[in-house]
Amino acid sequence: MAKIARLYHERGMRQTEIAAELHVSQPRVSRLLKAAGETGLVRTIVSMPVGVHTETEEALEAAYGLTEVVIAEAEDESAVLNTLGSALAFYLEATLISDEVIGISSWSQSLLTMADSLGTLNPGAAKKVVQLVGGHGRSVVQYQANRLLTRLAARTGAEPVFLSAPGVLLSPGDVESLLRAPLLQEPVAAWDELTLALVGIGSVEPSPLALESGNTLPATTLRALKELGAVGDVCFRYFDAKGVLVASELNDTVVSISPDKLKKVPRRVGVAGGARKVAAIRAALRGGWVNVLVTDLTTARALLES
Repeated sequence: MAKIARLYHERGMRQTEIAAELHVSQPRVSRLLKAAGETGLVRTIVSMPVGVHTETEEALEAAYGLTEVVIAEAEDESAVLNTLGSALAFYLEATLISDEVIGISSWSQSLLTMADSLGTLNPGAAKKVVQLVGGHGRSVVQYQANRLLTRLAARTGAEPVFLSAPGVLLSPGDVESLLRAPLLQEPVAAWDELTLALVGIGSVEPSPLALESGNTLPATTLRALKELGAVGDVCFRYFDAKGVLVASELNDTVVSISPDKLKKVPRRVGVAGGARKVAAIRAALRGGWVNVLVTDLTTARALLES
């Protein structure tokens, strides 16, 4: 058994060659190789390369019941957004197969980086890329959001489907009327077809980047949400520390995919990281808002400690 194991694993000989050299049958060589593994004579060790954190990924998957976790290692806090965008691009290149209907939330730096980092994908990897949230913020933000959707559609060979509407309206009646408008029938119908959703996870306290762009809600609204216990959001749907949707008037005035429809999407990929977002990410995972997480190593460790 030991001799056969050395010839096979150390010298790289084929089983038929070993059988001929030792004057035994090939089935016996195969049986002894299997026995060598079962008895511990041969042990397989996987040596992980630097920057790969499979054990931490598996621990997070088990802790929060996630389908998959992708962890990227950022040099420092300032590099997190771009690092996550690149990691998400790598994940999509590896997992997009064919005819996906992809929903994507409004502008975020990580998602923009992802679209810019995407390499060559399989022809027909997606058939539609659909906007999940209406426009919000200054005109430059809308330009970036449209560029994100258009670029992802081009990279995947898909048709871009825009949600040509503001992100927040004044009254629930306005939202209902708007979503029935002929112009929005295509994106609203496509929300029922989604196989994959790519979303950012936001915190109640807006980032400096969001404040600068105007891609955030009024300060009075954010204070009210915080008083109701909100810790984060996905597609402007705010939830508490347990991941439960906060009962707020905002829910009836947001032009975006509903929480129920979002949670029916088979693969819901959340991309977020950084110390400021740990509480929001934890809540999003607890509430089932996403089932795939792309994050950084420091954030992943913080999620496991909580």
